[in-house]
Amino acid sequence: MMIARWTCEAKFGHKSEALDLLDEWNRQIGAQTDIDMARSRTLTGSVGAKEAVIQNEIEIGNLAELDAFFEKIASIEMHAEWGKNFGEVIVSGSTFWEVFRVVD
Repeated sequence: MMIARWTCEAKFGHKSEALDLLDEWNRQIGAQTDIDMARSRTLTGSVGAKEAVIQNEIEIGNLAELDAFFEKIASIEMHAEWGKNFGEVIVSGSTFWEVFRVVD
């Protein structure tokens, strides 16, 4: 199992809006993929981290599953419109993906 973590930073004063939009994405767009969004989680900066940081983690089996996820969301029309709205509340250029292998 692996964890794919998407990170961004909210603009000052827009963190709650960004979190609401991310929740909307999980329910309306993420739910249209083969990833179980009920097993995703959202984290925000607290102690020793920037308060503006927002991370969304999803469990994946392998990198092929993540690639299929990216292909699927690219084909969902509302993803593009959602991205425009999300872009208004986050710092431009702050988004990135990281993938971690789970070791039990």
